[in-house]
Amino acid sequence: MNSLPSLTRRKFIEQLSLTAAALAMSRQLQAGEARPGRKLGVALAGLGSYATHQLAPALRETQFCRLAGVVTGSPEKGKKWAHEHGFLESSIYGYNTMDRMADNPDIDIVYVVTPNALHAQHVISAAQAGKHVISEKPFTATVAQAEEALAACRKAKVKLSIGYRLHFDPYHQELMKMARDPVFGGFTKGSGNFSFTMGRKVWRAEKKLAGGGPIMDLGVYLIQGACMAAGGVAPIAATAHEGPKTRPDMFTDVEETMFFQLEFAKGLIFDGRTSYQQNGNEIEAEGPKGFIKIRPAFGYSGIAGETQAGPLKFSLPVSHQALQMDDFALCVRENRESRVPGEMGLRDMKVIEAIYEAARTGKRVELKA
Repeated sequence: MNSLPSLTRRKFIEQLSLTAAALAMSRQLQAGEARPGRKLGVALAGLGSYATHQLAPALRETQFCRLAGVVTGSPEKGKKWAHEHGFLESSIYGYNTMDRMADNPDIDIVYVVTPNALHAQHVISAAQAGKHVISEKPFTATVAQAEEALAACRKAKVKLSIGYRLHFDPYHQELMKMARDPVFGGFTKGSGNFSFTMGRKVWRAEKKLAGGGPIMDLGVYLIQGACMAAGGVAPIAATAHEGPKTRPDMFTDVEETMFFQLEFAKGLIFDGRTSYQQNGNEIEAEGPKGFIKIRPAFGYSGIAGETQAGPLKFSLPVSHQALQMDDFALCVRENRESRVPGEMGLRDMKVIEAIYEAARTGKRVELKA
């Protein structure tokens, strides 16, 4: 067999090395290890109400992010978004073409905002394309899906965060601060209610898309609040019962109302209620040395609260979502983990499944660490 002349062989090896280096750099840029000063590109996967009215406006307020693409089932809607938000039409993808984002260095992060039961498959698709991922809450529809999505992100070596925006709200930050203050002594009792009246059947009332009823959609906020009040730890047990269905025509395969109680190792007992046929928007916690009440507690704006010391007065210069996305962009840039990581989403899915099991069996369900 003839060998390559030494000069040609040397050029071939040099070219091979340059190609490998270029590919490595391309992967780094695609994974968000971006040039200093460059805003990271975010693609929104799902263009429903939350993406349209909350995330897209929030991206205009961010310091470190920009809207760089979309994933949608409607090419025409994608083109409209590209025109309105100033990104290339080549950055419009379908749910079955998300793998092509691997070749698009303008997109660093995919924010999954599709219906709950579709989160897992779209998180996995984004991770396999080499993109960092934010999954809107709830993380997935089941614990098994959450574990699969986490494993995909770890395998792809991309970062994963959950859209728990209230970790960036000053009132909920005060709740966490009080819970962890050794002088204050922590909370022993808490309660919350997050409910609204659903006027007509929408995808949130269909298990195949929502994964469950209000405990998945609204109750996860209460679970988050309970864990905040416990100092950031998971509960050790749950009891629950489903409320009667006043609209059985609407809630055919998901609950209409759920009552639940969470127990924590250090003594906190938290009672929660969530419904699609009631109204409520509050959380409170108390201990031997004081209390905190946040009411309204879960909105995109207008949150208010008080403690034993009097009314809390905080201002939020930008939206929760803008702060949340900027924080994740910095996590990507600085190679650190999110304060609301995928593991937190998995924790909450375990709590949700325990609540459903407790409601189904009528028994106290212990959660494994």
